[in-house]
Amino acid sequence: MSRPAHRRPEYHKINKDLFVLTYGALVAQLCKDYEKDEDVNQYLDKMGYGIGMRLVEDFLARSCVGRCHSYSEIIDIIAQVAFKMYLGITPSVTCNNSSRNEFSLILEKNPLVEFVEELPAGRSSLCYCNLLCGIIRGALEMVHLAADVTFLQDRLKGDSVTEIGITFLKKRDEKKYRRKK
Repeated sequence: MSRPAHRRPEYHKINKDLFVLTYGALVAQLCKDYEKDEDVNQYLDKMGYGIGMRLVEDFLARSCVGRCHSYSEIIDIIAQVAFKMYLGITPSVTCNNSSRNEFSLILEKNPLVEFVEELPAGRSSLCYCNLLCGIIRGALEMVHLAADVTFLQDRLKGDSVTEIGITFLKKRDEKKYRRKK
């Protein structure tokens, strides 16, 4: 039986709690599959990178943001629009250097660790939410911006906040990507 032509497809939002619990199960399984924390961190980053590459299209279509003219505008859009849209939080932003290419996103509340009290025993170098770094890096690369994205502080490691550091490496040559008229 086919769907009537006049009906619009229904998009169901995934329950945030279900996503957080599923993510926790994913990290737990990766910890069983890989002995080294670095391997788990790398896998989460790689997985996030793939998500970010695809997520940026959805973000640009749904958010209707205009073209950004500086790194600080980009970071503000990530913090105020993207994080709010997908995680329901708005991190604060700080600039870490005078050349204005290093920024920090400070998360007072991290929804991915809502049900996690501490890192597993013997996993002190695990970056539990490294998926977020990969997502940000993948999304930025899809809009032709190379960036290094890492966790600087993590509540699961005893810090007071969760802090994600973003360093823009260099802006890719825009002339390459412009259409010829």
